[in-house]
Amino acid sequence: MQVFGINVLKELDIKRIKKVYTSRKEVIEYCQNNKITYEYMDNNHLNKFTKGNHQGVIIDIYDYEYYSLDEATSNFILCLDHLEDPHNFGAIIRSAVGAGIDSIIIPKDRSVKVTDTVVKTSAGMINHVKIIMVSNIASALKTLQKKGYFVYAADMHGEDYQKIDYAPKKVLVIGNEGEGISRLVKEVSDVLVRIPIDSKCESLNASVAAGILIYEMRGN
Repeated sequence: MQVFGINVLKELDIKRIKKVYTSRKEVIEYCQNNKITYEYMDNNHLNKFTKGNHQGVIIDIYDYEYYSLDEATSNFILCLDHLEDPHNFGAIIRSAVGAGIDSIIIPKDRSVKVTDTVVKTSAGMINHVKIIMVSNIASALKTLQKKGYFVYAADMHGEDYQKIDYAPKKVLVIGNEGEGISRLVKEVSDVLVRIPIDSKCESLNASVAAGILIYEMRGN
C-alpha cells in the first residue's frame, strides 16, 4: 500500500514503513534519524506514482493488520455498519481519535477497508486506533452486550440524541451512507438515536453525523 504526504509520514508507526520516496531534504533527514529506508526521487518521478498532492513524499507501507473483537477494551466503541466511502471512513477515524475512542469495528464483507485514501483522509490518525474486523456485526454487538455494553444505533426514526442519558459502557453504530443501519443491527440495538434536522435537509453525511454523536456521547 502507498500513502503520501509529510503529515502522514510523521504520524505513521515507523514499523509499518517499508520505504520512503522523497524529493525533500527534511524528509531525508527524518528518515536518516529514524533509520527508515528511503530513496531520493525528483517530483517528476513522484508524479508518476500518484495524481494526488504527495507534497514530495510517497510512503510504501505494509498492509494494515486488523485487530480482533477481544482487543476492544475501552468503554466507548464505534461500529460502522457497512460503510462504503473511504473518505467518510477516514474522516470518522479522525473524529473518533479526537474524542478519545480507540476501537472501531467494521464488517469483513461489503464494507470499506483500510486503504491509502482512508489513511490519507484520517491525517495519520489511523495509527492511534484499533480497526477491528468481524464476520458479523450483529453477533459482535451481542458479544459486547454480554460484556455490559449498551448499543446505540443512529437511525432517523430514533430518539433525539440530546435527550438520552447514555450508559458508561457504550457502542455507537453508524450505518451505510445510503441505507442506514441494517435490519439485524437495528433489532440487536438497545436504543435508536437520531439527530433532528430541518425538513429541507433529507439527511446528514455519515461522517458529520458520526462526529456529532461521538462528541455528545463522550460527554455523558
